[in-house]
Amino acid sequence: MSLKKITSHKMFLPVFCMILVLCANMIYDASQGSDFYEFFKVGITNGYLSGRLVNILNRGSETAILAVGMTLVVSASAGTDISVGSVMALCASVCCVILAGPAAPQATELAAPLIVGVLGGIAIGALCGAFNGALVAYLNIQPMVATLILWTAARATGLLVCNNLIVYVRNDTFGILGGFIGMFPTPILVAAIVIAAVALLLKLSAMGLYVQSVGINKKASRIAGLNSKRIIFLCYLLCGVCAAIAGVVASSRITSADSNNIGLNYELDAILAVALGGNSLGGGRFNLAGSIIGAYTIQAITTTMYNMKISTAVTPVFKAIVVIVIVAIQAPPVKAWFKKLSARNASASAKGVANA
Repeated sequence: MSLKKITSHKMFLPVFCMILVLCANMIYDASQGSDFYEFFKVGITNGYLSGRLVNILNRGSETAILAVGMTLVVSASAGTDISVGSVMALCASVCCVILAGPAAPQATELAAPLIVGVLGGIAIGALCGAFNGALVAYLNIQPMVATLILWTAARATGLLVCNNLIVYVRNDTFGILGGFIGMFPTPILVAAIVIAAVALLLKLSAMGLYVQSVGINKKASRIAGLNSKRIIFLCYLLCGVCAAIAGVVASSRITSADSNNIGLNYELDAILAVALGGNSLGGGRFNLAGSIIGAYTIQAITTTMYNMKISTAVTPVFKAIVVIVIVAIQAPPVKAWFKKLSARNASASAKGVANA
């Protein structure tokens, strides 16, 4: 297979970025006198699976769940949902308040069955997604502007729901969602279920094709008989549900609802995951598997910085650089320049062969 075919493959960018991070870890471990494969070691500590790979899969689960919904939103509407982090906080708050009941803000027993609290949070997430979808699909408001409303309001609403307090639900049953089942981290399982469910939905139905068609050309899709508005609406609805699930998992990790911090800046990680996944931020064809790899690559970068004892305050700088590079590569002038350069090299090679 030629280099051009490899680099043009849709999985090249996410896999290449992941390999770079893995190589950086291997080189650093070797330089510190550890085994070069230290990064890949998985063991059992205190009865639980442990290791850097396990931590990355565990801690990156929320971002991976968000990336699923964000991929569809970007593909269908050529825009981003910047409210997902705030929606996470709101849904976590609603879930914890339902579970805590009258004992809030300090509860040790569940006032309602766990499934009721979880479904309550997911219902709020669906409502938020529907609100964003209605603004974008039916009122034709630019996606970033439409979702800016809940980016501001959802987190504040979460604080109101919790009465400006952190609601603690110190209960082992609630803690399972963000903890462990046996020795296996539950968030990894939740993320896998979400990813599998959406992947099956896209594969077994025509929704994946419809989303891409609308993203490529909304007017042409409508003329062809597709209800483009409904498809965009459903993508935002699904994105809201994903944000809710991520929010419930995040609150279960800390067995509390901290509306000020849950999901903070997660919308940026979700967008970066989509970009790292090789998806065009201009809409159209999408690569769900690439987005998932991108999400875990972001967490791998964060984990690598912790391992190298680099301040967490520097992490956003690296993420910003990655975003700038990816967006620049996808810019039409840059693409045109690469095509012109490729054509020039091909022409030079043809002349060389002819002269020979």
